[in-house]
Amino acid sequence: MTERLYKMNNNNIKREAILAEANNLRWEIGEDLHDTLMEEIYENATSIASKAVIYSDKKPAFSLDRTLDKVLTSKYLGFPIMFLLLGIVFWLTIQGANIPSDFISNILVDKFHPALKDLATSIGFPWWLSGVLIDGAYLAMAWVVSVMLPPMAIFFPLYTLLEDFGYLPRVAFNMDPLYKKVGAHGKQSLTMAMGFGCNAAGVIATRVIDSPRERLIAIITNNFSLCNGRWPTQILIAAIFIGGVAPAYIAGIVSAFAVVLIAVLGIAFSLVVSLGLSKTLLKGEASAFSLELPPYRPPRVLRTLYTSLIDRTVFVLWRAIVFAVPAGMVIWLVANISIDGVSIANHFINWTDPFAFMIGLNGVILLAYIIAIPANEIVIPTVLMLTVSNLGLTNVGAGNGVMFQLSSVNDTASILHAGGWTLLTGINLMLFSLLHNPCSTTIYTIYKETKSVKWTTIATLLPIVMGFVVTFFVTQIWRLFSN
Repeated sequence: MTERLYKMNNNNIKREAILAEANNLRWEIGEDLHDTLMEEIYENATSIASKAVIYSDKKPAFSLDRTLDKVLTSKYLGFPIMFLLLGIVFWLTIQGANIPSDFISNILVDKFHPALKDLATSIGFPWWLSGVLIDGAYLAMAWVVSVMLPPMAIFFPLYTLLEDFGYLPRVAFNMDPLYKKVGAHGKQSLTMAMGFGCNAAGVIATRVIDSPRERLIAIITNNFSLCNGRWPTQILIAAIFIGGVAPAYIAGIVSAFAVVLIAVLGIAFSLVVSLGLSKTLLKGEASAFSLELPPYRPPRVLRTLYTSLIDRTVFVLWRAIVFAVPAGMVIWLVANISIDGVSIANHFINWTDPFAFMIGLNGVILLAYIIAIPANEIVIPTVLMLTVSNLGLTNVGAGNGVMFQLSSVNDTASILHAGGWTLLTGINLMLFSLLHNPCSTTIYTIYKETKSVKWTTIATLLPIVMGFVVTFFVTQIWRLFSN
């Protein structure tokens, strides 16, 4: 036994010595080792090709891929084009979602809800059971479908077209140097792009990063990518509050610009936090990688429609409904169960309002984000139902915790304005939607990938702390200059 322990200790000493020597040699070689190796590989390949391949004297044929790449990955045009394309996508989404949303809301809320209430009364449902199932669960589901389905049915096909065309890898290529400068891996740009669809998927995508240090940075910062569940919140609030203060003929453009700005802020926050982590908790130098851009492909419209509508829109909508139904029941219960004559919801809202006021929000929003931890998709329906309950509004003779009949975005705006919402509230909600804790699925995925309570806790709490800090300073500056 003693001899075995001696050998193990000796092996550990040798291993540490080898690692120390490797680290010393790494710094002697320099930070550009990976870049130098990659350049030499391509130089050797070019040399071999020049000897083995016979080229004609004709000028090389026109290459659409290279021509497009010169523009889309240009040092000066790459980012402006990226922002312009995102703006166009959001503008089309905002402009095109209102009419179908009104149509669906008219059917599900204006017609079906009264019919269901009459049916429940005719068969003798107790008021509380009718309230939980119809005023709570059904109306939450109806709101999610009527408000989320139209923008998703427009946004995801357009987003998928850009992905299918081969543009998204070019976005990652443009962002690669930025991540390297802040001590993160260039592949983090790919995982951030994946996070724009789903943060849990973005966290899993960090497996492509070999360095444990850089992979942790990518995992912690992925929540700064606006996921599927947060796009509808951003688009709706921008349309109501940002577009609402602009002239009607440019309201859509201004709203789209606001959403693009939030998405860009998310990228900026990911860079800042990556830099902070690489200088403190996760010190180290960024490793290089080569990104081989795929060829451009003509959009396959039918396949794109199937992929975006079935694999994305329906999946996200179904997930939202699954979480919205129990959330609607919880909202109805907390709005109708009273303590000392005041509902549980109002107790919490009144208790948190002073703190929320300091950060330009309100107690309704804070409670909504607690209820909506399972899924970001249900934030807005939760906010509306809580606002209606807090104001004591009623719908078709129903009690508290009931969704107001919404026939247009203007009706949604009227409820929020009645709840005391201002332009500052809308701006801070957009910021808080970007900077708050991940959903429960993403939190669980982070733990599965890191196997660490410590890093899961940091990844969960860091964004929400930043959200409180950012909204606090925005609020104080706003009030300083508005008084």
